[in-house]
Amino acid sequence: MVIRKQVNERMSRTVVHNNTVYLAGIVSDDKTLDIKGQAARVLAIAEERLAEVEVTKHDILRVEIFVKDIYRDFAGFNSVWDEWVSKENPPARACVETNMASVETLVEIIVTAAKN
Repeated sequence: MVIRKQVNERMSRTVVHNNTVYLAGIVSDDKTLDIKGQAARVLAIAEERLAEVEVTKHDILRVEIFVKDIYRDFAGFNSVWDEWVSKENPPARACVETNMASVETLVEIIVTAAKN
């Protein structure tokens, strides 16, 4: 069985299959924020989407992080991440620099989590 949440004609923002939760790429809903502000927003949105399927950040298996400028934004993102991430159950992660779909977007994350 596949469960899809927040579905539109292009994608599902959350998909659950075989007790694995897949979140589509998450960007800040406030593009005026700096990297720390956008990082905090994407992590808060991730938590909201996980909660919708009864999962928490402690269940995250893997996170893919895309930053607009890795030299400028890596430390700022990590300062927010380090405060947020589960210390008992940190996920596997990758962080890379990439072009973004909008000029103002500084960070995007993709999350995969386990659902018990």
